[in-house]
Amino acid sequence: MNEAYAYDRGAKAFHWTMAAIIIVAIGIGLYAADLPQGAPDRRFLLAIHKSLGMTALLLLPLRFVWRMAKGEPSWRHPLPPLAHAAAKAGHMALYALMLVTPATGYATSAAGGYPLDWFGLFSFPRLMAENKALSKSLGSVHEYLGWTIAIVVAGHAGAALWHQFFKKDETLGRMTSSM
Repeated sequence: MNEAYAYDRGAKAFHWTMAAIIIVAIGIGLYAADLPQGAPDRRFLLAIHKSLGMTALLLLPLRFVWRMAKGEPSWRHPLPPLAHAAAKAGHMALYALMLVTPATGYATSAAGGYPLDWFGLFSFPRLMAENKALSKSLGSVHEYLGWTIAIVVAGHAGAALWHQFFKKDETLGRMTSSM
């Protein structure tokens, strides 16, 4: 694909790194949620889940700044207006979910008095007082958001594959051409 029509290496690196982080965090979160409370495997997996979530949260502003600075590449064959609007709405939903999902995860842990370690290297500061009732409520919100981001990510991937295999247009190639 001509580079004028593809995202640059930085945008691709942010996209695929965040995609991997989010998909792995969702998988770990779903698996760990089914383990018994207090089980060592559960604590270990939730520590990784939280570290991944905080990594995504910290990468988000860098990704956003990169996107604002570099912009979106031109289209060789622009999408129809409705498809373009749907893509924009989907991307806005993903950005919002990439912010609020890990933020509610952080708040759930902070309010619950749970560790806020990052891969065992350091701890994030606790920016809120311990409040178990609030933690429980935020945990429910975080779980709902987790399912929501999973659905939106699946829809995003499905739309990209639909464009690739059924529409046979350049949509997927803009993010997958050689990095």
